Amino acid sequence: MIDLTVNEEQLVKTAKRARERNMILPTFAQMRDPSKTPAKIRDQLSGVGLWDVNPLNLHRITWKNEPVVKGGGYGGVNYIELPRSLTGVDARILCLVGKWFPTGAHKVGATYGCLAPRLVTGQFEPTSQKAVWPSTGNYCRGGAYNATLLGCESVAILPEEMSSERFEWLQKVSGEIIATPGCESNVKEIFDKCWELSESRDDVVIFNQFDEFGNYLWHYDVTGHAMAEVLERELGAHDTYRGMALTTGSAGTIASGDYLKTLFPASKVAASEALQCPTLILNGFGGHRIEGIGDKHVPWIHNVAETDMVMAIDDDACMSLARLFNEPVGQAYLREQGVDAELVEQLDLMGISGIANTLSAIKMAKYYEMGENDVVITVLTDSMELYGSRLQEQREKDGEYTDRDAAADYHQHLLGTNIEYVQELTYWERKRIHNLKYYTWVEQQGKTYEEIQSQWFDQDYWPSTRVQVDEIDRLIDAFNDRVGLI
Repeated sequence: MIDLTVNEEQLVKTAKRARERNMILPTFAQMRDPSKTPAKIRDQLSGVGLWDVNPLNLHRITWKNEPVVKGGGYGGVNYIELPRSLTGVDARILCLVGKWFPTGAHKVGATYGCLAPRLVTGQFEPTSQKAVWPSTGNYCRGGAYNATLLGCESVAILPEEMSSERFEWLQKVSGEIIATPGCESNVKEIFDKCWELSESRDDVVIFNQFDEFGNYLWHYDVTGHAMAEVLERELGAHDTYRGMALTTGSAGTIASGDYLKTLFPASKVAASEALQCPTLILNGFGGHRIEGIGDKHVPWIHNVAETDMVMAIDDDACMSLARLFNEPVGQAYLREQGVDAELVEQLDLMGISGIANTLSAIKMAKYYEMGENDVVITVLTDSMELYGSRLQEQREKDGEYTDRDAAADYHQHLLGTNIEYVQELTYWERKRIHNLKYYTWVEQQGKTYEEIQSQWFDQDYWPSTRVQVDEIDRLIDAFNDRVGLI
């Protein structure tokens, strides 16, 4: 469970800082349904840019922002549907769009889910403590952003090989940036740096997305409800929701699958990773280019018992499709193949991990031989706006993108997607993956053998976190009353 013990002395200081920063915290209920946001806040947002470092943007931590750069209000959940002409499968693939969050990625929500409980209980005191955000990219960006809105300093930790856009943006909002050795999959090095900071400094609080249940809870409650609304809107009389397919980084987003199983008990959850670092499917290791996923360990907050399938996606497919979707020649080729021109213009909504999620959904549809009345859901975590440098690197490496390249990528990586490296999990295969947590979390990170056993055998372990939403909202309301700005 999330610790909600109140530190009254620190809470007084935190409330004072929030008052100085003109900061009102959104509740989970408001993030699920922003029409519940106070009218005066909704009115003020009309003059605020989506990425502005403005405390009002805390109230844009929702899937329901109007998809505009500045001044937008609220609407329905942002999502797109991918047709057979693009995916090569009859199944309907629905994709939630993460671009329309502050910072351009939905991870800003996960960081809020971790930060808010600490703020409203006084466990994190922003006038004297720094927030440490260990990440492979978007999580530390979202965390530094939220902390800056509060007027406190952040320490962003991410691998040195992440995209230059991440580092350039962090320089504007984070007081300290630590680049650790390696690429996306080098998370052990990030954890080591966290231990070093914890043992050498008394002014830091670690918000580790891989074991923070606020990450799990935000996606279970907010992302899960958003997906349910999309399904309620899209499912016809003869349609069946079959399941979700998502890459795993911190295993936060996949918690939404746990929520959907409460509504659709027969639905499946597929967890995918990079073929170049196949931890779940092959107990493997390595480096890869799908930024933000596949980290050579099983996150503490991954409820493996609810995962039905694992699969691996070749990072070369993702990088090739990034060019197909964003190069003018590739876009022209897709239109020639019958992909709607309006959708082609929206394909830049897929960042690299979003492309991997799309390929995962296609694999799932092919494995279960889904038809036109079957529905799969996934997430476009961020957009290509955060990966322009990666496209340029591909151009420099492989040269001009041609019609022949477009044809090869379309037929090989989309229509040619197959069910290699797909495993449907039995009870014991799930337990194998769950047991991999031991080496990271018990041997290295201080978790107990008793708790890892409870995660598997205690039927109340995961539900006990999910039911904390109402209590956290009560604490947020009490905090806002104390601040006195509403």
